[in-house]
Amino acid sequence: MSGLSRRGVLGLAGAGVAAVGIGAAAGVLASGEPAPAPRGPDPSAPVPFRGQHQAGIITPAQDRMHFVAFDVTTRDRGALVELLREWTAAAERMTAGREAAEGGAVGGSRQAPPADTGEALDLPASALTLTIGFGPSLFDDRFGLADRRPEALVDLPHFRGDDLDAKRGGGDICVQACANDPQVAVHAIRNLARIGFGKVAVRWSQLGFGRTSSTSTAQATPRNLFGFKDGTNNLKAEDPAALAEHVWVTEGPRWMVGGTYLVARRIRMHIEIWDRTSLAEQEDIVGRAKGSGAPLGQTAEFDPVDLHVRGAGGVPLIPDDSHIRLASAESLGGARILRRGYNFTDGSDGLGHLDAGLFFVCFNRDSRKQFIPMQQALSAHDRMMEYLEHTGSGHFACPPGLAEGRFWGDDLFG
Repeated sequence: MSGLSRRGVLGLAGAGVAAVGIGAAAGVLASGEPAPAPRGPDPSAPVPFRGQHQAGIITPAQDRMHFVAFDVTTRDRGALVELLREWTAAAERMTAGREAAEGGAVGGSRQAPPADTGEALDLPASALTLTIGFGPSLFDDRFGLADRRPEALVDLPHFRGDDLDAKRGGGDICVQACANDPQVAVHAIRNLARIGFGKVAVRWSQLGFGRTSSTSTAQATPRNLFGFKDGTNNLKAEDPAALAEHVWVTEGPRWMVGGTYLVARRIRMHIEIWDRTSLAEQEDIVGRAKGSGAPLGQTAEFDPVDLHVRGAGGVPLIPDDSHIRLASAESLGGARILRRGYNFTDGSDGLGHLDAGLFFVCFNRDSRKQFIPMQQALSAHDRMMEYLEHTGSGHFACPPGLAEGRFWGDDLFG
């Protein structure tokens, strides 16, 4: 069974499709009939691994995610570089719908451990993407990289209300696996961890389901666990000018030009308290109608947000402490981010409450000028913070995409 392909079994499209999120619908027409969902890409097809930018950033957001942060345990620079070469080769194979190594699952010696764990045999590629990033801690004195750390790769500050768990943050290297089948995403991370044994160790990881943003105009807007459409005004792949302004790096070390900065935040949502809050208050907190997703004062989801529209007595229809007002580009001097988060449910907390929420992921050109000011405003003034608890955090530099023959991190270590 050497080189067994997953792409041939197109009937197994995975647990979700790229155009559908948790509880998401395409919307409701004035007549009350559901609107047809936009047609997205084939959810089982492979996504090109190489290109100008890494896949998994502006790629139409898949339905599932497995995010992992690794600590590098070796102090041998050469060993780390060789691992990055091995990872690149395996990642390229897996995103194409193949095993991590030729004949890896059952084609090798029966007396040796398989070179592929096998749980993705017979599954299609499921739009798998693998995106790598390097954390601030990698740029210490272990590998001679201190002078190559970008100025923008800062340690994120403590934000008001943070309750961070050290076991859910940081890391030398991150890998984001997204796919339309959870088993395909888990298989990819599992095999990278297996290949890295003795050189890296998993620091923390997070599974996600039901994307909470759209990165393409071909996708319907999904809903988060509060039941609201999330990411309506997100940057889209079809707007390259906005991406060039807000996402892709143009300055700094050569190895980062064309890359971007990833921010990950594990946000627990106190959904039981939210569920006992009136609909009117929920909509005031968000700043949108729960059903249609329209900004308050408007009629349809994609109507422009008007922060100045007022109701009776001159009171703003979108409250001053609402989420969409505080996160808007108008309130942040034009700053925008590309969101790419996922819902999660990690069991219960032992007190009768679900440990559930949003695994927030965003990409931006400079977190110091985009994500950090946004989160400072939200943490200080957003009324939604009463229902949220930030428990994990990470910041990573994601280099540009790879040309043929290149490997993850070669410009950084070259």
